[in-house]
Amino acid sequence: MVGVIKHMKPLRTIIVDDEDLARQDLQYQLTHFPEINIVGEASSVEMAVKVINNTEPDVVFLDIQMPKESGFKLFEKIPIDFSVVFVTAFDNYAIRAFEVNALDYLLKPVSKNRLAQTITRLQKQEIPENNTKLQLDYQDFIFIKYQGRTGFLKISSIVYISATGDYTEIHTDKGEKKIVLKSLREWEEHLPSKHFFRIHRGEIINIEYVERVDPSFKSTYQIYLKNIANPLTTSRKYSTELRKRFF
Repeated sequence: MVGVIKHMKPLRTIIVDDEDLARQDLQYQLTHFPEINIVGEASSVEMAVKVINNTEPDVVFLDIQMPKESGFKLFEKIPIDFSVVFVTAFDNYAIRAFEVNALDYLLKPVSKNRLAQTITRLQKQEIPENNTKLQLDYQDFIFIKYQGRTGFLKISSIVYISATGDYTEIHTDKGEKKIVLKSLREWEEHLPSKHFFRIHRGEIINIEYVERVDPSFKSTYQIYLKNIANPLTTSRKYSTELRKRFF
C-alpha cells in the first residue's frame, strides 16, 4: 500500500474541500485528536496540488464533489505517496474498490465517532474489510497500481481484461492498456456480472462494448468489440452461456 506511515508522530494532514464551512467543521473536529497535525487546506484540486507539494502530508481528507473539478482529478495531477480519506455527501460515491489507496471514506456531516474510527485506521493503516468484499457497480471507480503508476479507473471504461501470467491487462475505451497485479478470478469476483462476462479462461469482456458475435469453429464464437482491432474467441466451455446472452 502507498503511504504507509512508519512513525508515531502526529500525522501531517491537509483538508481539501471547496466549502469554507465544511473545511472549518472538519478542522475543528480534527483538533480533538492529538494524532492529527493539520498543516494546510485547499478549496480546489489545483490549490491542493500546490499545498501537497509544499507540505508533504501523511494524510489528505479529500472532498469528492467540487464544482470545477472532481476530487478524483487530484490523482491525475500528482503522485500519491500519502493516505487518502474521501469525504462525500453521497453514499454512491463511496469507493468500493478491492485495491484502493483510500484508507477510508466519510459521509457528510461527519460525526465524531465515525471520525475516531478513521483516525484509528490511519494509525494502523487498516483498510476496512468491506472494501475488499463489496461488489463493484458499473459506475464505480477503482484505484489501481499499474506499471509503476497509480490512478483511478472507471469500471464502465473497461472494454476487456486479459490474463498475462500473474498479471492482467486492462484494455480501456480510450485504447489504453494497463497491466496490474490481479488475477482474472479476482476481477471476475468483483466486477458486476450484468455487464462483464468471461469468454475464455484468459479473458473477460464488457458486454456494453460488443458490436457483433459470429459463429466460429467447433461451437465457439468470435466477438467483435468497439475500438478493438481483432476479435476475441470464446472457448467451448463458455459458449453455452454466451448463447443465452446473445441469441
